[in-house]
Amino acid sequence: MSQEAVAGPPTGIRWHHVSVELGGRRVVHDLDLEVPGGSWTTVIGPNGAGKTTLLRTLAGTVPHLGRIQIGSDDGNGLGHRQRARRLAIVAQHPVIPPGLTVFDYALLGRSPHQGIRLSASADDHRKTAEILDRLALAPFARRAVESLSGGERQRVVVARALVQDAPVLVLDEPTSFLDLGHQMDVLELIAELRAERSLTVVSTLHDLTVAGQFADRVAVMDGGRLVGLGTPEQVLTPEVIARHWSVDVHTEVHDDATVSVSVRRRRS
Repeated sequence: MSQEAVAGPPTGIRWHHVSVELGGRRVVHDLDLEVPGGSWTTVIGPNGAGKTTLLRTLAGTVPHLGRIQIGSDDGNGLGHRQRARRLAIVAQHPVIPPGLTVFDYALLGRSPHQGIRLSASADDHRKTAEILDRLALAPFARRAVESLSGGERQRVVVARALVQDAPVLVLDEPTSFLDLGHQMDVLELIAELRAERSLTVVSTLHDLTVAGQFADRVAVMDGGRLVGLGTPEQVLTPEVIARHWSVDVHTEVHDDATVSVSVRRRRS
């Protein structure tokens, strides 16, 4: 029998003094960050800042010092199935088992809600078909995932996470390989579902304008440390971007409090 998550307040996330060492090098330094339930918090920063590693601590795929709180739960004490009921994760480089069709791969997102026999219900099939349709993937439903283009595969990975119906959506560069139109399709659907389901969204993004259009809170990492946190208007400023990316930009704050960032070409 399918088991749905119990309704309640949006699920918040808190990193309490979290550090990570990889290969003998500390890549996240004593980081303390709170993500309010129901928010869309995007972590930005230059390459090597520690963004992906931070999300991997949340996913439980990298050892860390410190404590991570997921709602009222200590993340360190959650088993794989318990974590999957709380977090739906889109990894930057997901591993996709060979031979699965698009529908069957997306349907795997329902596994945490299924009984001991992991038998998909009619409701599981309905929810999977609905998400595939909303991501314009229905025509590919019976095709093998490996037969798709990189951008199409990325949408399938996002679909599986949305089918999972978890209260927290964790996205590591979810628009990699997507053209501009499909980037907007994916992010706008996430924004719609966030409003419909009171989701908490935690993402990393390289595109600062995209971060400024969708996130309501932006955290800046550099050198494994949290160096900025606030609204897009507070964080996405020419001064902050020049300090951490070493580029000259123009920023525009719109009436709806979203921010656009345009980069100026460097000239000698």
